[in-house]
Amino acid sequence: MEKESEVQVKKVQGAMAQLSHEELVSHWEETLSTPRRRYRIDAKILFSLLDFLYGKKRTLPKFKILELVARVPYQSWEQVSYIAITHTYERTNLARKIFNRVTESRNQQDNEQWHLLILEDLITKKQIKESKIKYWVIPQIIAFVYYQLSWLLYVIRPGWSYGLNADFEDHAQHEYALLVKENPEWENEPFDSVFAEDYAELDTVADLFRQISYDEKVHKEESLDKMGHPRFV
Repeated sequence: MEKESEVQVKKVQGAMAQLSHEELVSHWEETLSTPRRRYRIDAKILFSLLDFLYGKKRTLPKFKILELVARVPYQSWEQVSYIAITHTYERTNLARKIFNRVTESRNQQDNEQWHLLILEDLITKKQIKESKIKYWVIPQIIAFVYYQLSWLLYVIRPGWSYGLNADFEDHAQHEYALLVKENPEWENEPFDSVFAEDYAELDTVADLFRQISYDEKVHKEESLDKMGHPRFV
């Protein structure tokens, strides 16, 4: 008699790690007490442009733009890696290393995508009005330019592209930490989203943004680790 096979479905985990409330608070406090990186000129221009277009005030729509742009470097690295694979398929060890880099870029990109989806969900629930030109058309243009820059830097010297991304992720890490500090009422607001099960089990909106801040820290550290290394080591 044939045995019925059992298929186990692995739960999708969008966050970089499932942290407890105490761990999230600890990382949050550490971020608030840690100085920012010394940003490069191209990163400073990008941050100044976002402040000019969307104001210096930390708002959910502005963070949505931040997340839309945050996916871009990982998309560009993934694209370069796919192109590289087509030229190295006969060198199996190198091809495997390149494919591992594709997987890493995809995982990082997906994490940023969860951030974006959750922010869009929160903005919709809070009935925050957004201009289509300001919050859709212009961000797409910024993302396109940032993609080309990330791609070009990666082709010329990967460390430059990783360095720019490390600056961006460090900026995001600190901005999210400050966003939580500026909104103490979120400590008592439950995190309720259609994407909660896909992303992470979190009790409050404050912990949600602490978790996202932690994710950005992980992305930053991954980029810093890869700086100065060959592309696919």
